Amino acid sequence: MMMFANKESAGLMKSNIDQSLKDHLPTYIKEVVRLCAQPSVSASGEGTDDCSQVVVSLLEEHGIQAQSYSGYGNPIIVGRLQGSSDRTLLFYNHYDVQPVEPLELWTSPPFEPVERDGKLFARGVADDKGEFIARLAAVDAVRHAQNGELPCNILFVLEGQEEVGSPHIARFVTDHVSELACHGAVWEGGGIDPDGHPGTTLGYRGILYVELSVELMNRDAHSGGAHIFPNAAWRLHRALGTLKDLNEHILIPGWYEHVLAPSSKDLELFDNLPDREAWLRRQLGIKNFVNDLHGKDLMKAVFNPTCNLDGLTAGYQGKGMKTVTPAQASAKVDFRLVPEQDPDDLFAKLRLHLDKQGFEDVQLTRLGAMWPYKAPADDPLVTLTSLTGEEVYGKSALLDPLGGGSSPAYAFAKPLGITVVDAGIGYWDNRAHAPDEHIRIEDFLNGARHLARILSGFGR
Repeated sequence: MMMFANKESAGLMKSNIDQSLKDHLPTYIKEVVRLCAQPSVSASGEGTDDCSQVVVSLLEEHGIQAQSYSGYGNPIIVGRLQGSSDRTLLFYNHYDVQPVEPLELWTSPPFEPVERDGKLFARGVADDKGEFIARLAAVDAVRHAQNGELPCNILFVLEGQEEVGSPHIARFVTDHVSELACHGAVWEGGGIDPDGHPGTTLGYRGILYVELSVELMNRDAHSGGAHIFPNAAWRLHRALGTLKDLNEHILIPGWYEHVLAPSSKDLELFDNLPDREAWLRRQLGIKNFVNDLHGKDLMKAVFNPTCNLDGLTAGYQGKGMKTVTPAQASAKVDFRLVPEQDPDDLFAKLRLHLDKQGFEDVQLTRLGAMWPYKAPADDPLVTLTSLTGEEVYGKSALLDPLGGGSSPAYAFAKPLGITVVDAGIGYWDNRAHAPDEHIRIEDFLNGARHLARILSGFGR
């Protein structure tokens, strides 16, 4: 993988790319508005089929061959474009969005995109519809700068269930490995940090999401009988208490058996990242972090597996008093997994642990899972992404060894044998998943400029 042939031709090409993006920016923003005006809430199914058709139309309008695949939940859309080399770059996006609730906290209706103060507000505009349009814009700009040619082949893959855990994407990739063969992928997301630095996340944690439930009676009972009636809430509470200790150490036997510790390179990258402790405290109103961590130790803790209680349901929680002994109780728990941990293996260990602790009556339901993924810091695509990001934003690129969230990147990386990076239009306060989700128009333009440079350099 080389960069541009010489400085003079590189400079002219980049200038042409940037000018093309600026000239056509209003058109691309209209396309973002069009896509965001179409609801596509995967949690409820609202509008997802119609949105997949809009995606197909947009690809075709940009001269990209599009195909819709059924049998994998919501339609999966693949776009193909031929380039002048035998190298292929894959762009991954998703067209589904999060639910809009709480609706009353939106300044404007979530599916009626509106521009205010240089920002475009709509559900899905940052996560992930604006990202998709920025990639179409980048492809257009590179073709314009190279007399209609692309330096490499392009694959677009857009799924419609990312926001509900991508339950079918791994099977889709496995079923179509030869059709999806490529030499690298640019994932959704990416952008700049609070100080304006571009960067890429080298990996994502996996996840095992489960529900624990207990039913001890066929209905709630009067709490006057609590001396003889079994209480499902207490039963579940005691089961949950066996999962980890007060220091957040998970107590399930074998849980840390395959944990991969951060490498010396990972620790070096952490040292290069800015200290975000004060910023995090301001943003979230945090007084004390887990285990009273401070400074760079906060970032390094991402390599610690977690057991997170997402929610509890039991008995009466309305206003005033209602004296009952709950018959049923349930809890949703997610475990974030670090490199080399396997959610299949850990689900079996969790069930065995509950049984050995005497909680055979606690029902365990698996709701979702993703595997961890991690790219090498010295991969050529990582280097290309960093160098082009520094050029666009004028600041050094930062490499984050491991992100705290989870992603279906693993579903592509392993079977296709590729590295996955991210580069996009985001900034630290896009409010993705929250009311008033938005992008900044300037970030959209710069993100497209960055993506175009990655594309230009990838095929050379």
